[in-house]
This record gives sequence, structure tokens and C-alpha cells, in this order.
Amino acid sequence: MNHFRTILPVQRAPFSIGHSDRLLLIGSCFTENIGARLNSGKFPIYINPFGIVYNPVSMTHSLNYLLLDNQQFEENNLFENAGLWHSWEHHGHFSRPERAATLAGINTAVKTAKEHLKKTNRLLLTLGTADVFRLRSTGRVVANNHKMPGALFEQGRISVAETTERVTAVLEKIKIQNPDLQVIMTVSPVRHIRNGLVENQRSKATLLLACEQICQALSFAHYFPAYELLLDDLRDYRFYADDMLHPSKVAADYIWQFFGDTFFSEETRRLYARIEKITAAMQHRTFHPETPEHRAFARAQLVAIEQLSEEFPELDFSTEKGYFQGIIG
Repeated sequence: MNHFRTILPVQRAPFSIGHSDRLLLIGSCFTENIGARLNSGKFPIYINPFGIVYNPVSMTHSLNYLLLDNQQFEENNLFENAGLWHSWEHHGHFSRPERAATLAGINTAVKTAKEHLKKTNRLLLTLGTADVFRLRSTGRVVANNHKMPGALFEQGRISVAETTERVTAVLEKIKIQNPDLQVIMTVSPVRHIRNGLVENQRSKATLLLACEQICQALSFAHYFPAYELLLDDLRDYRFYADDMLHPSKVAADYIWQFFGDTFFSEETRRLYARIEKITAAMQHRTFHPETPEHRAFARAQLVAIEQLSEEFPELDFSTEKGYFQGIIG
């Protein structure tokens, strides 16, 4: 039968991801999308402790920093621009008008991530671009330019060899600390076209080749084809959001389904489906919240939560429980 497209077949990973695993996700905004779905499914995760990071140099800086003991960011690591205090290592998500507030947010996230990494056995790295900005004053690659003047930076592209060397080195360090570690490497399907379509493709090609070499070098590193699912399997602008750069919801759902088919066991699927019913029920909005029918609906969700809590006491349903108890009154 002609499907009118080339379909990428699922290949089961040699390991699984379940609710007993501990996950750390670092990378581009695609990481945030996958991470939000894992978080909603009650997987024990930590997402982007330095905020969204696009290039592999900044990702490896982040991971190397998390491996250091008793290391914190200090006031001299921050700078001010347009009324906000920033860090070259962090996304603008951390920036605040007060320097102390920026520093506190950064160090709280670092402390939490350090503890999380010690027990992490599943690491997802999503590479977004091989194009980097280096500070002319120091030569250091920045994670975010924070809208500073372009004259401060020298733009370039890191090579396949440098990407492979940097990522492989830090992953080997983490593997020594965490012997059960399994790493998922992926390239974000989000297009970075500020420098042009040709430049974006060359940047993605660099990342794709680097991922291949990393997975060849490390038996515990595995490639997930998020980029190919959007660019080659779906391969149509109707699967893009209005900006024509990011995946649409339909595409994101498709990639998420492929992710589950690749990494979830049947037991994990069944548990996720039960959790998803409860989280979806929280999104349900009624025109008549005061009716007995709606209160009965809330009670049914509390029963489902209680059953799951008894079977899986490690799962936290405090938010959902509070929400439905508030409906009952």
C-alpha cells in the first residue's frame, strides 16, 4: 500500500524508561517539550537546570559544572543589561532586576540539579545548533547573548570533532559516577534560520554526524531520531507551528508517541495512560462547576488518585488531589 510518505520504523531501545528511573534533560526547547510530557506523566525528572541551552559547548559546560563539588556562582559571574542581571551560562529565564535574586535562583537550581545528577540513570541531551557565540574578550562560548551588542561576540560553528570530543568526555565522567547511566542523544527538529536555511542545514548536519560518532564511541549512548521524524517522516509544512520553525502540536504528539514506542515498556504505558486520564481531567472545564454532576466527576478522580497512590506511593499527586478536593468543597 502506498502511504504517500516515507515512514520511519520504530526500533526498540536496548533499555527502557520507567517511573523508577531518574531522568535529567538538558538542551534546546525541544527538551522542554519532551520534559513537560514526562513531568506530567509523573516521571522523576529535572529539566534544564541552566535553562534552555542550544549548543553542545554550553551543554557540556553545564554538565561539567554539575559534577563539581561545593561550587556556586558568585556575583562577579553576573552582568547587568537593560535593567536585568544575567549569566553567560544561563538562559534569560533566570534573569532578574536584582542581582541577588538572579544569583539565588541560579544557585538553587544548581544545588538541586547536582543532587539529582548523583542518582540520574537516564540522561537526554537535545542538541539544537552547532553555531556558537564567543566573547571576543575571553573566547568563551556563551549559552545566551542576552541581546548584548553584536560587537562583543565572534560567531562561528564548532566542528564535528570538537562536538564529539566535548560530549564524549563529559558523558564518560558521568558514567563513572553513575554506572547505570544510559544516554539519549537527539538533534532538535526546530529550525534555526537566523543565518539562513543553508547555514541551518549545515549546522544540523554537524550535530547529526557528531551524534553518530558519540554513539559509536560510547555503548551507553543511543540516538533518538526526533529530527528525522519531522524532516523526513512527516515532511510537510502542515506539521509546523505558525512560525514555520517549531513542530506543531500534531507533530509533537507524533514524536512523543514514537518516543514512548522506543523507550516505554507495556507496564509503563499502562501506568502513564492512567495518570494521563487524571491530568486530562484537570484540564476539563465545565460551564456549571456547582452542579452535583461535576462534584461527582471530581470524586471519581479522587478515587482514581487514591488507587494509584496505594499502588505507586512514590508518585506525587498532591496538586491533582488539591484541585479536585477544592471542587468538592
